[in-house]
Amino acid sequence: MPAVSEEPSTFFRLSQQTRRRLRHAPPGLLLFFAAFALMSISQGVQDSMYNNYLNDTFHISAETRGQLEFPRELPGLLVVGMTGALASISDVGLGAVAAALVALGMAAVGTWNRRWWPMVASTFLWSSGAHILQPVGDAVSLDLATTGRAGRRLGQVGMVTTFASLGGYALVWVGTRLPGTHYAGIFWIGAVSSAVAIIFWQLMPRLRHKEDRLRFLLKRRYRLFYALQFLFGARKQVFITFGPWVLVKIFGQKAFVLAQLQALGAVLSLFFKPFLGHLIDRVGERVILVTDAVLLMLVTLGYGFAERLLGHEGGLWLVFACFVADQLLFGVSMARTTYLYKIAESPEDITPTLSMGVSMNHLVSMTLPTLGGYAWERWGYEWVFMGAAMVAVLTIFVAARVRTGRPAR
Repeated sequence: MPAVSEEPSTFFRLSQQTRRRLRHAPPGLLLFFAAFALMSISQGVQDSMYNNYLNDTFHISAETRGQLEFPRELPGLLVVGMTGALASISDVGLGAVAAALVALGMAAVGTWNRRWWPMVASTFLWSSGAHILQPVGDAVSLDLATTGRAGRRLGQVGMVTTFASLGGYALVWVGTRLPGTHYAGIFWIGAVSSAVAIIFWQLMPRLRHKEDRLRFLLKRRYRLFYALQFLFGARKQVFITFGPWVLVKIFGQKAFVLAQLQALGAVLSLFFKPFLGHLIDRVGERVILVTDAVLLMLVTLGYGFAERLLGHEGGLWLVFACFVADQLLFGVSMARTTYLYKIAESPEDITPTLSMGVSMNHLVSMTLPTLGGYAWERWGYEWVFMGAAMVAVLTIFVAARVRTGRPAR
């Protein structure tokens, strides 16, 4: 009987604690969570469906798929210019602009989904919004963090967005299996979700005065951050482009399978990202970044040689595991953000430096997929992942030089 009586009181205490935390949350935090969650639904649709949509609609080769990354990733290179041109708008206002671009772009893909050049132009549009959101989202998250808990706040934001992404994966999972459902309708649902996010961005208080943000920033002090971002540009194409393409082209997997894998990774991330954010605050960025690079090297070799080592069926399961692990490791981007947060000379440096980092990683991610697609077609897909493993080794040496010297503000 005592054990039974303790359980309601424990639950009551937890509920009280949650309500107390919500009451004392920074102004705009819940609105920010809502806006990011809605945009994550759109991103979940795109992440889990885009490769199958391209393959089923246009029947393109790996080389053409790699070339398509140039217009898709070009906004990432231009993001420092776009955020600089919009320097008179607050970070929260930029979030609303990003949501509008994503909504318009996905609606356009849904409208002209079977025409190549309109699809390319629409992809550029929603990609522009997604890339503006990257530095802005991190900057607003840091604005909403308390002293010494930057990693924890980023982990919480990651948990919210990952949970919301499950909605996008579920749409693809169910939608692509229902008779009569087309890719266009699912793209439109993603567009509506981002359109609603505009409302929440507009309701948020302006956390930083709009004149505080610089138009352009490049400092020697942040050179390691730039180097890590540059290498990340090569690393991310493993998960965004070539990892899914192995599942689609080599193993013949359908869109609902990729959505299932994305959903599994998202569920695991609900626990992994908050834990990772807490771990960053405890052990520091260097340990996390070096460990990430070592694990990534193993993941890339798994992608490239699974079928050769284990055969088609066994190799498929290994690639499934690599895909989910790859998705979890994407969360380590928090460590690069908190590293910058700790070494920044002033808060005004953060948003333009994050924007510069996004542009730098896209110097690689725009061009490398074309080279990777060429290598895939000429010598085999294994060579693409051998190159990715070499990038991971280089990242180990760069990450080992990371020093902060002080806790997060």
